[in-house]
Amino acid sequence: MPALYDQIGHGYDTTRRADPFLVSRIVNALGETKGGPCLDLACGSGNYTLALAGHGIRIHGTDQSRTMIASAAKKAGRGAPVTWSVADATALPFATGAFGGAVCTLALHHFPALAPPFAEVRRTLAGGRFVLFTATREQMAAYWLREYFPVALERSASAMPAEDEIVKPLRAAGFGDVRLEPYEVAPDLQDLFLYSGKHRPHMYLDANVRANMSTFGALADPAEVAAGCARLAADLSSGRIDEVIAAYPSRGGDYLLVAAGD
Repeated sequence: MPALYDQIGHGYDTTRRADPFLVSRIVNALGETKGGPCLDLACGSGNYTLALAGHGIRIHGTDQSRTMIASAAKKAGRGAPVTWSVADATALPFATGAFGGAVCTLALHHFPALAPPFAEVRRTLAGGRFVLFTATREQMAAYWLREYFPVALERSASAMPAEDEIVKPLRAAGFGDVRLEPYEVAPDLQDLFLYSGKHRPHMYLDANVRANMSTFGALADPAEVAAGCARLAADLSSGRIDEVIAAYPSRGGDYLLVAAGD
């Protein structure tokens, strides 16, 4: 989806930044990278790429959006231990066994199919793990945002893979050991992706926050957003929002950390 991120890329980092807790979980799941640097697939503006580099990981960020890669390179500055490239995830321009690990954060819903990029990641790995952070279709069914933006959330969930639609192509690509770690949104989450406002519902009334969430930036009808925000504002004022949130308990976490290895 390069056009979308070419459009929103210029203001993306105003609300999107690497969350320290999530970075620590990704680093733990990744373990030691062997045989080469780490690949950050669909790295966007490089927030997590640079955060991982800050943990001493040699890393190469790649994305299909030129705007995002330009933003990432500018943010990194000269001398950063990171390299960048614009590339198609289904035909990576890297040699077989070029990397010692790989990560992909919050990007699976942008791939038309998961088997091709997963196979490419496996081809380019000399060893190490492939770590993904994503939501699943099942998890999104329990987002209370459905109360206010039902059509947008349904469109967004339909683009998100189900859990088995992640695990099966990973195994087919040659990753025999696939481990799943559910993640529930914390109240102090710093990266304002879609369900980051689970405990801070007022956040969704901010158009700048919504603009950097692909569900609102690409899938939501403006009329639905306006009506939903009006209802949300009224429920915040009356206190009914607490009842709404309580009616949508988490189903196996809000997001999922996946670690795939040999």
